[in-house]
Amino acid sequence: MKKSSKSYQIALSAIACAAAAGALTLGSYVDVLLGACYVIAVFALMVPLAKDFVWGDALCYLATILLTALFCGFSFLYLVPFAVFFGLHPIVNYLQRRYIKPKPLFFICEIVKAVWFDLAMWLSFRLVFVPVFGLEAAAWYPFVEKYFFLVLFVGGTVFFAVYDAVVFYGQKCVDAVLRRLRK
Repeated sequence: MKKSSKSYQIALSAIACAAAAGALTLGSYVDVLLGACYVIAVFALMVPLAKDFVWGDALCYLATILLTALFCGFSFLYLVPFAVFFGLHPIVNYLQRRYIKPKPLFFICEIVKAVWFDLAMWLSFRLVFVPVFGLEAAAWYPFVEKYFFLVLFVGGTVFFAVYDAVVFYGQKCVDAVLRRLRK
C-alpha cells in the first residue's frame, strides 16, 4: 500500500473537522441535542485515525475546538466536556489499540481512562451542567448532591465502560468504511 499524500491527509482531517465543528455548534445552540452532537463529533474525529493520521486528528481536534468556540460566540462552557475528554478519547483509544498489547497493561490503561472520565465529568458537572443547564431545580438533584461522589464514581465508571466499548467498536466500523477509499 502506498503512502498517502499530505494533501489527502489535510483534506480528510479538514472534512472531519468541519463535521465535528458543525455538530458541536448545533449542539451548543440546541441544548437537547448536545449529547448526540458530542457523539457525532467523536465519530467525525475517528475518520483521520482510520487512515493512521494521528497528527491530522490532533490538529483536527484543536481546530474543532477553536472553530466551535468562534461559531458559538466563545461560549466555552459547552465545550468543556468535549475539550477535556470526548475529543481526546478517540486519539487515546487509537494509541492504546495500536501500542498496548499485553492484557494487564491494557487493563491498567482502561482504569486510568475511567478515572480520567470521572474527573472530566466532575469538572463538567460543577462547571457546566449545574450553572448552565440549571440542574439544581431538577427533582433528582438533591439525591445526586447528597451522594455525588458515589453516583459519579460508580455510575460514571459503569457508563464509561459501556461508552469505551462503543467507541472501540465505532472505530472498527469507521475503519471498515474508510478502508474502501483508495488512498
